[in-house]
Order: sequence, then C-alpha cells, then structure tokens
Amino acid sequence: MELKINQQTKFFNAESLSVQSLLDLEIPQKQNGIAVAVNNTVVPKTNWNEFLVQETDEILIISATQGG
Repeated sequence: MELKINQQTKFFNAESLSVQSLLDLEIPQKQNGIAVAVNNTVVPKTNWNEFLVQETDEILIISATQGG
C-alpha cells in the first residue's frame, strides 16, 4: 500500500490499515497531543481504530508543541 504521510511517500505491506495501526507503525511512542487528517478531513481520535486508510491516501499528522 502506498500512502503519502506528511508529504512523504511511504509503502506498507498491508492491504488495509486503520489510522491507529498506521500511527502504531509510524510513531509508536508519541500518540498524545496529535491530530490526523486523511485527504484534508480530520479524523477524530474516537474513530482512529475504525477508520481505514486507502491506497494513495494523503495523511497529515500534526503534533501539538509548546511555545511562547
């Protein structure tokens, strides 16, 4: 499966992946304070386990940061 994650093309050996499974592969240690959008649509955290990404989807993962 080919996905574009934060403007980088990545390949996965899977026919289907949920958003949660994708995050477990990409950022297993930091999953608090992030937001995920698939094809410019925000996926609520409550739907990460059920929402399946599709071949050639564009995924944006945003991390909250502190600053001042």
